[in-house]
Amino acid sequence: MRDNAAIRRAGGLVSATALLVFAAACGGDADGESGHTGQRQPGADASASAGVAGHNDADVRFAQGMIPHHQQAVEMAELAGTRAANQQVKALAAKIAGAQAPEISVMTGWLATWGAPMPSTTEGGHDMGGSHAGMMSDADMAGLEKASGGEFDRMFLDMMIRHHEGALSMATAEQQQGQQPDAKALAKKIEADQTAEIQQMKTLLGTL
Repeated sequence: MRDNAAIRRAGGLVSATALLVFAAACGGDADGESGHTGQRQPGADASASAGVAGHNDADVRFAQGMIPHHQQAVEMAELAGTRAANQQVKALAAKIAGAQAPEISVMTGWLATWGAPMPSTTEGGHDMGGSHAGMMSDADMAGLEKASGGEFDRMFLDMMIRHHEGALSMATAEQQQGQQPDAKALAKKIEADQTAEIQQMKTLLGTL
């Protein structure tokens, strides 16, 4: 009899424990923290997919176009380190590379989050004038790579002005047509930065 009573008491403890666990779990639903009833699941899904739902095709085009555009600007700027004669040209080139390299990483992260294709290596090449405004051709880049001294300085400034002007048209389109707040904010920053740099380069070009 004592054994049977012990068994009944143990069974009662197990049942009570199970009820407490179930109640705690259901209480989590009431607090909006758990998922038995499914009431929190839609909100959780929406939060997890906010980066995807918060963008449109214009945002994707902006990132896909601006990444190779920035990559070419960085390539041009890096040439100035060994080919430019004017220290102001060298300083400006370093500033351009320092600003645009991190922006490439940011936009690459956006495309990954959005599940959008990255620009291919062919898209990242030089012959993109027809696809993205301001991009230099292979012939343009070959000429810049061969130049040095004062010739390089003048070529670099002239080419980078045109390159920046192309970026401005892309940034304007994103601000007008884009949806994702961070992408539009970057477009606004690019517009401000590169408008100032264009004026600086035009002034500097007039002194060479």
